[in-house]
Amino acid sequence: MKNKDLSIDDVPDLSGASLPPPKRMIAYQIEREMGRQGVSRVEMAKRMGTSRMQLNRLLDPDNDSVTLQSLEKAALSLGMRIVISFEAG
Repeated sequence: MKNKDLSIDDVPDLSGASLPPPKRMIAYQIEREMGRQGVSRVEMAKRMGTSRMQLNRLLDPDNDSVTLQSLEKAALSLGMRIVISFEAG
Protein backbone atom coordinates (compact mmCIF):
# COMPACT_ATOMS: atom_id res chain seq x y z
CA MET A 1 0.00 0.00 0.00
CA LYS A 2 1.47 3.33 -1.05
CA ASN A 3 1.38 6.17 1.48
CA LYS A 4 -0.57 9.26 0.52
CA ASP A 5 1.73 12.09 -0.51
CA LEU A 6 1.65 14.83 2.09
CA SER A 7 1.12 18.45 1.42
CA ILE A 8 2.06 21.18 3.86
CA ASP A 9 -1.62 21.41 4.78
CA ASP A 10 -1.43 17.85 6.20
CA VAL A 11 1.38 18.67 8.62
CA PRO A 12 0.21 19.69 12.07
CA ASP A 13 1.70 22.66 13.85
CA LEU A 14 4.74 21.16 15.56
CA SER A 15 5.15 23.52 18.49
CA GLY A 16 5.84 26.64 16.46
CA ALA A 17 8.78 25.27 14.49
CA SER A 18 10.56 28.17 12.84
CA LEU A 19 12.34 26.19 10.14
CA PRO A 20 11.19 25.93 6.56
CA PRO A 21 8.28 23.53 5.97
CA PRO A 22 10.40 20.74 4.39
CA LYS A 23 12.11 19.89 7.72
CA ARG A 24 8.77 19.86 9.53
CA MET A 25 7.38 17.56 6.86
CA ILE A 26 10.36 15.21 7.05
CA ALA A 27 10.12 14.88 10.83
CA TYR A 28 6.37 14.40 10.63
CA GLN A 29 6.56 11.73 7.92
CA ILE A 30 9.22 9.71 9.73
CA GLU A 31 7.37 9.82 13.06
CA ARG A 32 4.06 9.03 11.41
CA GLU A 33 5.54 5.96 9.71
CA MET A 34 7.26 4.85 12.91
CA GLY A 35 3.88 5.03 14.66
CA ARG A 36 2.14 3.20 11.84
CA GLN A 37 4.68 0.38 12.05
CA GLY A 38 4.81 0.38 15.85
CA VAL A 39 8.52 1.23 15.89
CA SER A 40 9.79 2.93 19.05
CA ARG A 41 12.59 5.49 19.03
CA VAL A 42 14.89 2.95 20.67
CA GLU A 43 14.13 0.38 17.96
CA MET A 44 14.45 2.96 15.19
CA ALA A 45 17.86 4.07 16.44
CA LYS A 46 18.99 0.42 16.49
CA ARG A 47 17.72 -0.13 12.95
CA MET A 48 19.56 2.98 11.78
CA GLY A 49 22.75 2.02 13.61
CA THR A 50 22.76 5.34 15.44
CA SER A 51 22.08 6.78 18.87
CA ARG A 52 18.71 7.86 20.22
CA MET A 53 20.18 11.34 20.55
CA GLN A 54 20.92 11.46 16.80
CA LEU A 55 17.44 10.14 16.02
CA ASN A 56 15.91 12.78 18.28
CA ARG A 57 17.76 15.47 16.30
CA LEU A 58 16.40 13.99 13.07
CA LEU A 59 12.85 14.03 14.44
CA ASP A 60 13.13 17.51 15.96
CA PRO A 61 11.40 19.98 13.61
CA ASP A 62 13.49 22.80 15.11
CA ASN A 63 16.84 21.16 14.35
CA ASP A 64 18.00 21.68 10.78
CA SER A 65 21.18 19.58 11.01
CA VAL A 66 19.80 16.71 8.96
CA THR A 67 21.92 14.95 6.33
CA LEU A 68 20.87 12.95 3.31
CA GLN A 69 22.70 10.00 4.83
CA SER A 70 20.52 10.20 7.96
CA LEU A 71 17.39 10.46 5.83
CA GLU A 72 18.45 7.44 3.79
CA LYS A 73 19.09 5.39 6.93
CA ALA A 74 15.70 6.37 8.33
CA ALA A 75 13.91 5.53 5.09
CA LEU A 76 15.62 2.15 4.71
CA SER A 77 14.96 1.33 8.36
CA LEU A 78 11.25 1.76 7.67
CA GLY A 79 11.27 -0.09 4.34
CA MET A 80 10.85 3.14 2.42
CA ARG A 81 12.81 5.24 -0.07
CA ILE A 82 13.57 8.94 -0.34
CA VAL A 83 12.05 11.00 -3.13
CA ILE A 84 13.35 14.56 -3.55
CA SER A 85 12.00 16.98 -6.10
CA PHE A 86 12.27 20.65 -6.93
CA GLU A 87 9.30 22.59 -8.18
CA ALA A 88 8.93 26.04 -9.60
CA GLY A 89 7.91 28.56 -6.95
